[in-house]
Amino acid sequence: MRQQKRAKLIWTMLSFLIIAACFISFNIGTVSISPLEVWQTIIGQGTPKQELILFDIRLPAIILALMVGTGMAISGAVLQTVTRNELAEPGILGINAGAGLTVVLYITLFQGSLSNMSLLSTFAMPFFAFLGAMLTAVLILFLSWKQGLHTIRLLLTGIGINAGITAILTALQLRLNPHDFMKALTWLSGDLWATQWKYVWALAPWFILLIPLIIYKSHALNVLHLGPLVSTGLGIRTERERLTLIVLAVALAGLGVAAGGGIAFLGLISPHIARKLVGPKHQYLLPTAAMIGSLILILADMLGKNLLKVDIPAGIIVSLLSAPYFIYLLLKTK
Repeated sequence: MRQQKRAKLIWTMLSFLIIAACFISFNIGTVSISPLEVWQTIIGQGTPKQELILFDIRLPAIILALMVGTGMAISGAVLQTVTRNELAEPGILGINAGAGLTVVLYITLFQGSLSNMSLLSTFAMPFFAFLGAMLTAVLILFLSWKQGLHTIRLLLTGIGINAGITAILTALQLRLNPHDFMKALTWLSGDLWATQWKYVWALAPWFILLIPLIIYKSHALNVLHLGPLVSTGLGIRTERERLTLIVLAVALAGLGVAAGGGIAFLGLISPHIARKLVGPKHQYLLPTAAMIGSLILILADMLGKNLLKVDIPAGIIVSLLSAPYFIYLLLKTK
């Protein structure tokens, strides 16, 4: 009961911080809009220009950041529990690289300019990113499976696959024309590029489906956290549950990569911070990690667009903030 009260208090605080960050994101940008003007626009008393900026440009970007941050954080939390390794996350396991590879292959083979995509190919890049993430996960699972799923083999295989795909990705990028090369490079750096309502509506149903399903499996995650012997003794079909949860986590990460590019480390640090705040029980851990991931990504996107005169992809800001923490975890891990 005490942990539940603590979790509710932290959720309230995080909700306040997220709402404040969203409101600040409404205010600042290339065109500055005061808080009073934001409120007037929300109640329908703003100018057409203010309505365009707030509702058609900034609002879908904020919603996208919320979805991607939530998806990456929950995916990282599940992977850390299933692999029983606190360094596991979609970027390190090669999921982001796999998604990036299929996107660059699409650009290379079909020679489609990212700035002149036809209506029929509007969702081509998200689709190929999602497909690449899933195929990479299947390959990692296949290579690491040996009379069951061994977590150390899974992590090492993911790191090896990540290195190989990154090398192929670099070679393919060099064949792109300069315009598509810069677009691909920005996307791979973690750019929240799909900031239009059509992408939000296309991706939102999948997030709405997968996130509650994973949270529903909190009990199974709690048991798996105790280890394979204990979970089997408690009646959990260990291998089946682990495979199911890995597929769900990879699907969620694939959606995040499809919409936000290669955002690394977000799935690593969000669960760690959440674990320190509310403990290891997943019914509290997953929502907390989701809110922390959303908050970090909104702040990173806001800083990237306003810190300097040049737009910096949110993924780069997240990596700069997360790299020291990753090194700390690496040194601390036995």
